[in-house]
Amino acid sequence: MNTLTDEYITLTAPAQTKIVELIGQVEEDIQGVRVYATPGGCSGVGFGMTFTDQIDETDSVLECEGFKVVIDSGALAHLQGVEIDYVDRGDGTSVFKFNNVTPVKDESACGGCASASTCG
Repeated sequence: MNTLTDEYITLTAPAQTKIVELIGQVEEDIQGVRVYATPGGCSGVGFGMTFTDQIDETDSVLECEGFKVVIDSGALAHLQGVEIDYVDRGDGTSVFKFNNVTPVKDESACGGCASASTCG
């Protein structure tokens, strides 16, 4: 397990407060909040969070007050410098928002030729 600092990834005070609140509502043995990355095709990498009851040896962990943020090695490369915030959208809904996400430069998902087709 690799220990992260808030210089690598940060959580705003509203995000930390909301996570502590959500963990308090769950009656399971929660080890932390896992931040994950998913392929997003043309829109790049997508991010999400879920509760986790397991921390693997290959995970990286950021210790916060009252909980841990757990990131697997695949997602870690995409999260350097990211800030996770909890924001009120102004329409009665609130969301976790990932700020400062670095776009992935991979054009193979958009505008290219698939291996089973021809260009031209």
